[in-house]
Amino acid sequence: MEERKKIEIEHYDKKAGEFGRGPSSTNLASFKFAYKLLKENCQNKLVLDYGCGNGVHTVPIAKMGAKKVIGIDLSEKSLDIAKSRAEKEGLGDKVEFLKMDCEKIEFPDDFFDVIFDGGTFSSLDLKLALPELARVLKPEGALIGVETFGHNPITNLKRKLNKLTGKRTGWAAGHILKQKDLKVAKIYFDKIEIYFFHIVSFLAFPLLKIPGGKIILKFMELIDKILLALPFLKKYAFKIVFIFSK
Repeated sequence: MEERKKIEIEHYDKKAGEFGRGPSSTNLASFKFAYKLLKENCQNKLVLDYGCGNGVHTVPIAKMGAKKVIGIDLSEKSLDIAKSRAEKEGLGDKVEFLKMDCEKIEFPDDFFDVIFDGGTFSSLDLKLALPELARVLKPEGALIGVETFGHNPITNLKRKLNKLTGKRTGWAAGHILKQKDLKVAKIYFDKIEIYFFHIVSFLAFPLLKIPGGKIILKFMELIDKILLALPFLKKYAFKIVFIFSK
């Protein structure tokens, strides 16, 4: 196994129990929109939770009406937590977790109706990951994802600090999704839809831990809508939601 993957696994094994303890990402407009898309597309469908981590998104997707959700990840500690989470929710028959390399997906061609990416791309080599995603997605299927976008100078500075403090690996810090990566995605997917979020509201994320934080977030997300109506500002969004289809 490549050294970069060993480092990523070690990092996420250590962080496995932390994800989902803080304010829920589903409070954010980006994830609310992504979940709306998932609910519209996953009814009675076979869904892949791509880089599922500790199952923070797998369980909600299963509850949306998916026929079955399969989560894959290389972090065994994350998968153990994911399995426990699903069992507590009584979803054992609708959810399956497998240790698997997201760059070498061990499923047949045209297998999944829907694939969800909840922020896994930065841990991967997209030149290896994107063709695999296209391969296992059915021709009429959809890859729905939420990713951090890598052009905002403020969030890029924070990312560098996270690397120094061990909150993010060097590989992940240097491989945040950018416009050039979306161009690569067009090689493998015929239709690409991009939606932009959090031009300023990312500043309110830490405030979700305090009373009134959600109200502040909603107000700043309203400002986002105004700013992101200007095409030249879209590049500086903190998050994007995308739909790739063949």
